[in-house]
Amino acid sequence: MTKQLISCHLHDYIEVACLFGYAVNLTLKTQESVEGRVKDIVSDAEKREYVLLETDSGDEQIELTSLARMQVLTPGARFSDVVFSVPE
Repeated sequence: MTKQLISCHLHDYIEVACLFGYAVNLTLKTQESVEGRVKDIVSDAEKREYVLLETDSGDEQIELTSLARMQVLTPGARFSDVVFSVPE
């Protein structure tokens, strides 16, 4: 099985969002949307990476390869919109 990864420059945007604790709206490839504050990037035993998002209903882990778009909701952020892939 081939491990899926996102490109380094896209990974950097998530790292910056973690560093500054940006509030974001994540759109997944399934077109589902999740809103919350980016807390961290975590990985599992199979080395899949997830963004840890603090939401109103608790923390959620969202696999990085499932991301289609990240819109930053924090005013004055260093960037505002990142497209990871076209939704399926």
